Amino acid sequence: MERRHGLILALDVEDGERALEVCARVKEHVDAVKVGYPLVLRSGMEVVRRLAELMPVIADFKVADVPHVCAAIARIARDAGASYLIAHGFTGYESVKACAEVLPVFVVADMSHPGAEEFITPVSERVARRCVEVAAGIVAPATRPESLRRLRRIAGDKPVISPGVGAQGAAPGSAIRAGADYEIVGRAIYSAPRPEEAARRIRSLTAAALAERGRGA
Repeated sequence: MERRHGLILALDVEDGERALEVCARVKEHVDAVKVGYPLVLRSGMEVVRRLAELMPVIADFKVADVPHVCAAIARIARDAGASYLIAHGFTGYESVKACAEVLPVFVVADMSHPGAEEFITPVSERVARRCVEVAAGIVAPATRPESLRRLRRIAGDKPVISPGVGAQGAAPGSAIRAGADYEIVGRAIYSAPRPEEAARRIRSLTAAALAERGRGA
């Protein structure tokens, strides 16, 4: 995944044609699109194939199962055209490894919603350390900058992608300044009256944050 702007679109819509329309309108401003269960359960995996013609697709299936099932899900995502898969790390190294042998995996070490603090956040660093060896990168929350900074150190030179920007409260550019390589934005783009304008505005902020970090600011 080539980093041009440091921005990933979280496409949490359910309608396949709407998903394709939004992606076509914003593709110049984002580096990849992240799709999850709402879209593929409603519209089918064919939508992944069509989106993959526009930009890299991250299959956000938050895979959390026994290794052979994880591998099967990864194969389905790969065969549909996804470039990456998101998997939970709390299920253990072997499950993450099973995914990674099929498709590059971003491992969820921590999540951006408040409920994550009950069970996931307390073990986030342990999860990251255990799984980073086989991961393509780490998922760390923009809504908790201190957690993001700690996970950034564990990730080393592997990319960190960060959800929680926009509707969940983190400001565009803030996660990159805390160490993320990409910020994930959903509703603030796809629910906007003109998604391309929203994406352009947010892209300018993420790109500026990347430039500042590059200068050591």
